[in-house]
Amino acid sequence: MDKTALLWMCLAVSTMTWSTGHAQEEQESSEVYLEEYTDEFQENFFEALKQKGIQNYDRAVDLFLKCKQLDPSNSVVDYELAKAYVLDKQYILAQEYAIKALNAEPTDFWYLDNLLSVLEKQGVPWDAIKEQIPYSNGQLKQNLALGYFKKQKYLDALNVLKELGDSNFAMELTSKIKDSLEHGKKSARVVVTKEEPQTNEEDPIAEYRDQIDDLLVGSNYREALAISKEALDTYPLQPYFYYAYGAALNNTSNANKAIEVLESGLDYLLDETDPLANLLYKELSKAYTSIGNTSKANEYLNKIKSGL
Repeated sequence: MDKTALLWMCLAVSTMTWSTGHAQEEQESSEVYLEEYTDEFQENFFEALKQKGIQNYDRAVDLFLKCKQLDPSNSVVDYELAKAYVLDKQYILAQEYAIKALNAEPTDFWYLDNLLSVLEKQGVPWDAIKEQIPYSNGQLKQNLALGYFKKQKYLDALNVLKELGDSNFAMELTSKIKDSLEHGKKSARVVVTKEEPQTNEEDPIAEYRDQIDDLLVGSNYREALAISKEALDTYPLQPYFYYAYGAALNNTSNANKAIEVLESGLDYLLDETDPLANLLYKELSKAYTSIGNTSKANEYLNKIKSGL
């Protein structure tokens, strides 16, 4: 297993190790996953996450830079550095590390989405950094179109989709964007048809939902984590899979990543009366509570509507 994959596994079991009342067995589990890392790397990385969570961004950056010295090629550290620099309003450095992370993992949607956010903060156009990344990668282009779609930059998304030809993804996303532009919606969000039979064996989306539902109900969160990520990678326009992946992350002690995924899922809801909205709000409240941000936790808790 490479170190980047290992570190994401570490995050899945260890993000909450500093929280009050965290179980001793989860601490021991994290130690197993982290055994390939030095004690110094472990201490710095998780302390950096903690400092970032309490908005001590200067300290978080310093600690992530120490991790970078210990493991220079780790894309997760580059990604976290970019996010910390953005929060600290050091956008040029944030851009540098966001590009490094994306070059290391060009098919990773979250790395690309983070780079888009960094560029947006500075008013820097995509073309300004296009030559610094493997833009010919088809999955990267798909992620770019999806990133623009999320940010309601529909014309930019359509321009990217033209480069993808007649793939199913391109045709589906083009349809969603054109529908949004036509009706002047505030955002383009995907509707899951309620009348659609959820047990249709010929419907892969319904099959994924059935499988994930069973795993979540049975508290089999490890397997739900893998299946929901696979489903989300395959069908990135379906809001249920953002909820499922976020819930699985929440229940494997990776609240920070859960927040990122769940808040992205909100972009794909038709409106706040969709019953799925309550599920997303509940998981977001839980995730923010886990990292000690009671203000945001209460904000999402108050959004939950009765009767849905």
